[in-house]
Amino acid sequence: HISDVWEHSLRALQHSATKNWPLHIRLSALFHDIGKPPTRRWVKEKNDWTFYGHEVVGARMTEKILKRLKFSTKDIVLIVKLVRNHMFFSDIEQITLSAVRRIINKVGEENVWDLMKVRNCDRIGMGRPKENPYRLRKYESMIDEALRDPTSVKMLKIDGNELVKVLNVKPGPKIGFILHALLDEVLNNPKKNTQKYLTERAQKLILLDENDLKKLGDSGKEEKTKKEEEELKKIRKKHNVS
Repeated sequence: HISDVWEHSLRALQHSATKNWPLHIRLSALFHDIGKPPTRRWVKEKNDWTFYGHEVVGARMTEKILKRLKFSTKDIVLIVKLVRNHMFFSDIEQITLSAVRRIINKVGEENVWDLMKVRNCDRIGMGRPKENPYRLRKYESMIDEALRDPTSVKMLKIDGNELVKVLNVKPGPKIGFILHALLDEVLNNPKKNTQKYLTERAQKLILLDENDLKKLGDSGKEEKTKKEEEELKKIRKKHNVS
């Protein structure tokens, strides 16, 4: 930090205003570090001040202030959530997609990009020259990856349980082969993803020898992997990261 908490908070707030971001983001930027003064502790081992838990204390303080100022319950819940979670771990060398999904789960899919805006304000408030450095872009790319629907048999308009009933067979490897064979067809022609077509096609596929069916299923898995790679390339290109 190049300034104290007060000036840092104003700088963060100013950035949100300069960007013309909505009120809940501006208030989150203003309050995000309000818990630092009461949590300030001197640590001899580090020979420096620490502010452990300031986001938790800050969220409680923010809630009390907003209630006193008669903000709506909806606004209070959202702003408190953004303040509480602004310290998320973002080291792209160590972060995993599962960790990114946990952050998304905490704030909600509809609020995760607002959280990134608050983090952006925090960064600019510190006096960091780059608004959108590689590290931040990479994290945003990971959010996009975590949010997208994965390419899988779950995309199909029919599932394994339905196939078992329709085909009047017991659950087993053949059902998996059929699902991946159907996925292969749908990935190449999305219009085929209807329950009627998939049911009729499955009734023909079940008549095939298991080895032939396995080959079709393996082809579906290969196509799935190919599509996954294509989608990830698009996401990373969008954020200009590797």
